[in-house]
Amino acid sequence: MTNDEETPRQSSQSSPFILRRPSIEDGGEMWRVARDSQTLDLNSSYAYLLWARDFAATSVVAEREGRVVGFVSGYVRPDSPGTLMVWQVAVDADQRGHGLAGRMLDHLAQTVPDVTMLETTITDDNEASRALFARFARTRDAQHEEIDLFVESHFPDPGHEPEVLHRIGPF
Repeated sequence: MTNDEETPRQSSQSSPFILRRPSIEDGGEMWRVARDSQTLDLNSSYAYLLWARDFAATSVVAEREGRVVGFVSGYVRPDSPGTLMVWQVAVDADQRGHGLAGRMLDHLAQTVPDVTMLETTITDDNEASRALFARFARTRDAQHEEIDLFVESHFPDPGHEPEVLHRIGPF
Protein backbone atom coordinates (compact mmCIF):
# COMPACT_ATOMS: atom_id res chain seq x y z
CA MET A 1 0.00 0.00 0.00
CA THR A 2 1.18 3.48 -0.71
CA ASN A 3 1.48 6.21 1.87
CA ASP A 4 -1.31 8.71 2.52
CA GLU A 5 0.07 11.28 0.10
CA GLU A 6 0.07 8.93 -2.84
CA THR A 7 -3.07 7.88 -4.69
CA PRO A 8 -3.32 4.16 -5.42
CA ARG A 9 -4.65 3.53 -8.90
CA GLN A 10 -5.96 0.50 -10.66
CA SER A 11 -6.36 0.32 -14.39
CA SER A 12 -5.95 -2.11 -17.21
CA GLN A 13 -5.79 -1.69 -20.94
CA SER A 14 -9.21 -3.32 -21.29
CA SER A 15 -10.88 -1.08 -18.70
CA PRO A 16 -11.68 2.60 -19.09
CA PHE A 17 -11.98 2.97 -15.31
CA ILE A 18 -9.39 4.05 -12.76
CA LEU A 19 -10.05 3.04 -9.16
CA ARG A 20 -8.39 5.22 -6.53
CA ARG A 21 -8.74 6.80 -3.12
CA PRO A 22 -11.00 9.83 -3.02
CA SER A 23 -9.60 13.27 -2.28
CA ILE A 24 -11.36 16.34 -0.91
CA GLU A 25 -11.77 17.50 -4.50
CA ASP A 26 -13.88 14.37 -5.15
CA GLY A 27 -16.33 15.00 -2.30
CA GLY A 28 -18.65 17.13 -4.41
CA GLU A 29 -18.71 14.53 -7.18
CA MET A 30 -19.44 11.77 -4.65
CA TRP A 31 -22.41 13.85 -3.48
CA ARG A 32 -23.57 14.28 -7.10
CA VAL A 33 -23.31 10.55 -7.85
CA ALA A 34 -25.27 9.76 -4.64
CA ARG A 35 -27.91 12.39 -5.49
CA ASP A 36 -28.29 11.21 -9.06
CA SER A 37 -28.64 7.57 -7.98
CA GLN A 38 -32.13 8.40 -6.69
CA THR A 39 -31.91 5.37 -4.39
CA LEU A 40 -29.41 6.33 -1.69
CA ASP A 41 -30.15 8.38 1.39
CA LEU A 42 -28.56 11.65 0.34
CA ASN A 43 -26.41 13.32 2.96
CA SER A 44 -25.20 16.90 2.90
CA SER A 45 -22.42 17.81 0.48
CA TYR A 46 -20.38 18.66 3.59
CA ALA A 47 -20.65 15.02 4.74
CA TYR A 48 -19.17 13.78 1.45
CA LEU A 49 -16.32 16.28 1.69
CA LEU A 50 -15.52 15.05 5.20
CA TRP A 51 -15.81 11.44 4.06
CA ALA A 52 -13.37 12.03 1.19
CA ARG A 53 -10.92 13.55 3.66
CA ASP A 54 -11.31 11.38 6.78
CA PHE A 55 -12.14 7.98 5.29
CA ALA A 56 -10.23 8.05 2.01
CA ALA A 57 -8.16 4.99 2.96
CA THR A 58 -11.32 2.90 3.31
CA SER A 59 -13.22 4.30 0.33
CA VAL A 60 -12.75 4.28 -3.43
CA VAL A 61 -13.85 6.37 -6.40
CA ALA A 62 -14.13 5.17 -9.97
CA GLU A 63 -12.95 7.64 -12.56
CA ARG A 64 -13.56 7.53 -16.30
CA GLU A 65 -12.00 10.07 -18.62
CA GLY A 66 -11.14 12.30 -15.66
CA ARG A 67 -14.66 12.26 -14.18
CA VAL A 68 -15.84 10.49 -11.00
CA VAL A 69 -18.57 8.05 -12.08
CA GLY A 70 -18.90 5.92 -8.96
CA PHE A 71 -17.79 5.44 -5.39
CA VAL A 72 -17.88 3.15 -2.40
CA SER A 73 -17.64 4.79 1.00
CA GLY A 74 -16.62 2.73 3.97
CA TYR A 75 -14.84 2.72 7.29
CA VAL A 76 -13.19 0.22 9.59
CA ARG A 77 -15.43 -0.35 12.59
CA PRO A 78 -13.72 1.00 15.72
CA ASP A 79 -14.91 -1.92 17.87
CA SER A 80 -14.13 -4.50 15.19
CA PRO A 81 -10.86 -3.52 13.45
CA GLY A 82 -11.00 -6.41 10.97
CA THR A 83 -14.40 -5.31 9.66
CA LEU A 84 -14.97 -2.89 6.80
CA MET A 85 -18.40 -1.27 7.04
CA VAL A 86 -19.57 -0.24 3.59
CA TRP A 87 -21.78 2.81 3.93
CA GLN A 88 -22.75 3.66 0.35
CA VAL A 89 -22.19 2.24 -3.14
CA ALA A 90 -23.16 4.32 -6.15
CA VAL A 91 -22.49 4.27 -9.89
CA ASP A 92 -23.73 6.80 -12.45
CA ALA A 93 -26.65 5.38 -14.45
CA ASP A 94 -24.77 5.66 -17.76
CA GLN A 95 -21.86 3.63 -16.34
CA ARG A 96 -23.87 0.70 -15.00
CA GLY A 97 -23.57 -2.71 -16.59
CA HIS A 98 -19.75 -2.83 -16.42
CA GLY A 99 -19.55 -4.60 -13.04
CA LEU A 100 -18.08 -1.42 -11.58
CA ALA A 101 -19.71 -1.69 -8.14
CA GLY A 102 -18.28 -5.18 -7.69
CA ARG A 103 -14.87 -4.09 -8.89
CA MET A 104 -14.83 -1.25 -6.37
CA LEU A 105 -15.75 -3.64 -3.54
CA ASP A 106 -13.03 -6.05 -4.69
CA HIS A 107 -10.56 -3.15 -4.74
CA LEU A 108 -11.35 -2.24 -1.12
CA ALA A 109 -11.18 -5.88 0.01
CA GLN A 110 -7.69 -6.07 -1.49
CA THR A 111 -6.34 -2.70 -0.37
CA VAL A 112 -7.69 -2.04 3.13
CA PRO A 113 -5.14 -3.69 5.43
CA ASP A 114 -6.14 -6.45 7.86
CA VAL A 115 -9.81 -6.55 6.81
CA THR A 116 -11.34 -10.04 6.79
CA MET A 117 -15.02 -9.14 7.22
CA LEU A 118 -17.33 -6.82 5.34
CA GLU A 119 -20.60 -5.39 6.61
CA THR A 120 -23.28 -3.24 5.04
CA THR A 121 -26.95 -2.55 5.57
CA ILE A 122 -29.52 -2.93 2.82
CA THR A 123 -33.26 -2.44 2.67
CA ASP A 124 -35.22 -5.49 1.55
CA ASP A 125 -36.46 -3.77 -1.61
CA ASN A 126 -32.93 -3.02 -2.91
CA GLU A 127 -32.47 -6.10 -5.06
CA ALA A 128 -29.42 -4.76 -6.92
CA SER A 129 -27.46 -4.24 -3.69
CA ARG A 130 -28.58 -7.58 -2.27
CA ALA A 131 -27.31 -9.29 -5.45
CA LEU A 132 -24.04 -7.31 -5.39
CA PHE A 133 -23.15 -8.36 -1.86
CA ALA A 134 -24.33 -11.96 -2.35
CA ARG A 135 -22.01 -12.16 -5.37
CA PHE A 136 -19.16 -10.63 -3.32
CA ALA A 137 -19.61 -13.38 -0.70
CA ARG A 138 -19.94 -16.15 -3.27
CA THR A 139 -16.76 -15.24 -5.16
CA ARG A 140 -14.84 -15.43 -1.87
CA ASP A 141 -16.58 -18.59 -0.67
CA ALA A 142 -17.40 -16.59 2.47
CA GLN A 143 -20.29 -16.86 4.88
CA HIS A 144 -23.07 -14.34 4.31
CA GLU A 145 -25.37 -13.61 7.24
CA GLU A 146 -28.40 -11.34 7.14
CA ILE A 147 -29.46 -9.89 10.50
CA ASP A 148 -32.18 -7.35 11.28
CA LEU A 149 -30.26 -4.33 12.57
CA PHE A 150 -32.29 -1.14 12.29
CA VAL A 151 -36.04 -1.64 12.37
CA GLU A 152 -38.49 1.04 11.29
CA SER A 153 -39.05 2.23 14.89
CA HIS A 154 -35.32 3.06 15.22
CA PHE A 155 -35.61 5.81 12.60
CA PRO A 156 -36.90 9.21 13.68
CA ASP A 157 -38.09 10.01 10.15
CA PRO A 158 -41.35 8.28 9.23
CA GLY A 159 -41.39 5.78 6.41
CA HIS A 160 -37.71 4.74 6.50
CA GLU A 161 -37.46 1.10 5.53
CA PRO A 162 -35.73 -1.30 7.96
CA GLU A 163 -32.03 -1.86 7.27
CA VAL A 164 -30.79 -5.45 7.27
CA LEU A 165 -27.15 -6.02 8.24
CA HIS A 166 -25.26 -8.14 5.71
CA ARG A 167 -22.16 -9.63 7.34
CA ILE A 168 -19.73 -11.33 4.96
CA GLY A 169 -16.62 -13.24 5.93
CA PRO A 170 -14.14 -14.21 6.84
CA PHE A 171 -12.46 -13.82 3.47
